[in-house]
Amino acid sequence: MLSYQHAYHAGNMADVHKHALLASALAYMGQKPKPMVYIETHSGRGLYDLTSPEALKTGEAAAGITRAEPHFPHDHPYLKALAAARAKGGPSAYPGSPFLAQALLRPGDRMVLAERHPAEARALRADFPGIDVRETDGVQMALSLCPPTPRRGLLLIDPSYEIKDDFTAMPKLMQTLHRKWPVGVLMLWYPILASGAEQAVLKEIQGLQGEILHHRLTFPPAREGHGMIGSGMVVINPPWGLAEAAADLDRLPR
Repeated sequence: MLSYQHAYHAGNMADVHKHALLASALAYMGQKPKPMVYIETHSGRGLYDLTSPEALKTGEAAAGITRAEPHFPHDHPYLKALAAARAKGGPSAYPGSPFLAQALLRPGDRMVLAERHPAEARALRADFPGIDVRETDGVQMALSLCPPTPRRGLLLIDPSYEIKDDFTAMPKLMQTLHRKWPVGVLMLWYPILASGAEQAVLKEIQGLQGEILHHRLTFPPAREGHGMIGSGMVVINPPWGLAEAAADLDRLPR
């Protein structure tokens, strides 16, 4: 069983980057009346407490959402998701990507979540009664679901990269899913590391087909010795306006 738990890292600068882009993409897609599906391969839980022992141990949120939030426009969809999380979980709550997606999806839209870690899957089911939560391998779930019903939708691939092969396997998965679901919006997050391990991702995405948005945000380590120095997002079929939303994030303080 994998040991990674996102409670230690919730609200860090990588989350800000990833979640702001995810929120923008879902908001843009929600402007059209047709129903859509949201699929996530590595979900984590719905809500995190930034005053929990895990979050306080690393202090990563202080260098992330705490610093960045005042610099977002008041009407940014990311702030809508933050407000919804705090309304449910209190002022120290932070939304995981499943909660963020739920806050921006509409009645009639569909959500399918995969999470292999039993405790995280239980937390997901508690946070999302009635939602399709699967305690299973997210890669296999995505391959079996695509193309989904409805055909319009977004799929987020967001592993911990605890398994080093993910740096090559996830971009390849993205290409396979694009062939199976050519109209789907596919988003792949990856960390930028002091070790340079993410170079394998950069090599693989050179072969991706279709319309591609690739945005990288670099930042100082959250604490001394921390190996993550940036965040990358690759999007196949980016919704209209997402490139401008990504460029706006370059102005965030770091």
